[in-house]
Amino acid sequence: MKKQYLLYMVQINTNFRLAELESLADLFNIDVDFSQYNADSPFFFVELENDDQARQWIKRSVLTKAIYEYWGKGETIEELHDTIQHLEGFQERQEQFKQSSFKFEFETYQGGKKKDMATKVKQMETFQYLNFQGKIDLKNPDEIFTVIEEYESVVGNKSATVPLSYIFGRYVGSSGRSAMERYDLKKRPYKGTTSFEAELSLVSANIAQVKPGSLMYDPFAGTGSFLTAGGHFGALVMGSDIDGRMIRGKGANIDIRSNFKHYNELDKFLDVMTMDFTHNALRSNLVIDTILCDPPYGIRESIKILGARDPERFVGKENIVIDGEKAFLRKDYIPTKKPYSLDSLLDDLLRYSADRLPIGGRLAFWMPTANDENVETIIPLHSNLELKYDCVQEFNKWSRRLLVYINRGDTFNGPTNGGVQRSPSNFRERYFNHFNK
Repeated sequence: MKKQYLLYMVQINTNFRLAELESLADLFNIDVDFSQYNADSPFFFVELENDDQARQWIKRSVLTKAIYEYWGKGETIEELHDTIQHLEGFQERQEQFKQSSFKFEFETYQGGKKKDMATKVKQMETFQYLNFQGKIDLKNPDEIFTVIEEYESVVGNKSATVPLSYIFGRYVGSSGRSAMERYDLKKRPYKGTTSFEAELSLVSANIAQVKPGSLMYDPFAGTGSFLTAGGHFGALVMGSDIDGRMIRGKGANIDIRSNFKHYNELDKFLDVMTMDFTHNALRSNLVIDTILCDPPYGIRESIKILGARDPERFVGKENIVIDGEKAFLRKDYIPTKKPYSLDSLLDDLLRYSADRLPIGGRLAFWMPTANDENVETIIPLHSNLELKYDCVQEFNKWSRRLLVYINRGDTFNGPTNGGVQRSPSNFRERYFNHFNK
């Protein structure tokens, strides 16, 4: 028989929360009914097999706080106590934890006045009917029982003083949200202007189902934010970038590798290389479990790939010799580049993923869109790839979307729009014109 649990979530990046929870449930083969999930609430009541399953589900989650065995809920403290005593299985739970050492904790959602110790003690005493006989242990208890008080949102400078509801539960496990502090960009040795923030890097890796021991590839590695997230979740990571400056870093001790050394995760770092993704040098039979990336939007500089805008001008230049060595073989050689559209780059990325990912493997990448156009956003599609998630992070006049695909293989025959111009205007130009044209 399944048990009732309460998942306590954060109310930040809520557009990504359900995708993360579903992906983690699928990753660990946990059956979760999401029909009662509410994006506007931090509370999600679910039924699970046991505590171990509950801990496994959320131990990696970044957009949740903790999970509790649900004991009761009420609009008043009296109603809470009544619910606890009449909820199915109360006597069994009471007997199970009768001799356990324990402590009480108090959580509040949306404010409420901080309780002093006297108020806490007074409220704890109302739970005497639980008849716990174990010792109170504030440092290392066997069990933690938590009272969560939900308040109305703050209006002006006034916070509510009376809770909307009380929830009581037994703490089961915490999420992986503390990883945000560990991987905070401010504390990272090597970072740049394009480095992706820790929270959504980790969330992206969760939705992409990056797994321990798997191979993860970022073809637009930059300063390695997604590689770092993949390494945190145990994947063996490798990356590439057309900009050699990003790969070389700022010296031997300030580069992508130094980040992994800083986090004591060098065993997860395979390598990074300077490479144009559209002229990919990885061997054709290399199976990549997950592709996770943030393709260049062309904001800081236009998107470019290897090649010449006017090929005729470069005919014969491959034969130029400097100091007895062909110029293009020298370390200081800077190859010629030509402009490339974001639509074409994303088409290339989908084709590459369909070819390299195993069946069930995931591709996850970020794509920018303008908010002020009265034009439907056209999402890139490939006949072998199922579009699983389209999670939107909105800014003022533009958004970025995390698009997540699952490789279903040649027999999937899904919709495709490769070669189609998906945006009627140049995103880079509109960005610098503040989306006024």
